[in-house]
Amino acid sequence: MSGALLELRGVRAGYGSIEVLHGVDLVVPPSSVVALLGPNGAGKTTTLSVACGLLPPTSGTVLVAGRNVVGVAPELLAQRGVATIPEGRGIFPNLTVRENLQMATFAGVDLRRVEEVAYGRFPRLAERRSQVAGTLSGGEQQMLALARGLAVDPAVLLLDELSMGLAPLVVEELYGIVAQIARSGTSILVVEQFARTVLGVADVAAIMVNGVVRSVGEPATIEAELSSAYLGG
Repeated sequence: MSGALLELRGVRAGYGSIEVLHGVDLVVPPSSVVALLGPNGAGKTTTLSVACGLLPPTSGTVLVAGRNVVGVAPELLAQRGVATIPEGRGIFPNLTVRENLQMATFAGVDLRRVEEVAYGRFPRLAERRSQVAGTLSGGEQQMLALARGLAVDPAVLLLDELSMGLAPLVVEELYGIVAQIARSGTSILVVEQFARTVLGVADVAAIMVNGVVRSVGEPATIEAELSSAYLGG
């Protein structure tokens, strides 16, 4: 627990009078991929919103590298090393690939460094640097979103539904890249509805049902519980 890059302790949160998270405990260790799995409406995206500072918890604690960050603004949390790739990729479709990467410089990173990291990790983006981002394939758009997130050299990367709308082979390629990112030292919390797409690269998996983390363990162990979680058994 003490070595966790990101930790949620007893987190409760919701929208208005509706509580969605009912005491969530979750740990993301250093240099690891943690998969947060569960059916629609389980509270997975709400958990990410709390973790990145977009949604303040009504109770509980969020720790980044051991420091309580409850109440810290999302932009300040990003400066402390928490990067988020939202569902839907979060790129600027009317800007070119290079212009999208340039947006990351507002965090104080030099554009040359941003491009070096992006094109080194995703050579396909280098070939398309002058192309309007909205005309890229879905997989390339997700690569661009990841490249922007990595531009600030985050300690923790939060990914929401990386596989959304993508072909299986593209998803496999992207998750291979996610595994490489974790090995390079970034901790990753990834939310997925389609669980088996991420279990192959996850170090730890957790099942969330009805706003509670029901099980945490090795992916092979958690996979055996998936059917009952999704079917309500």
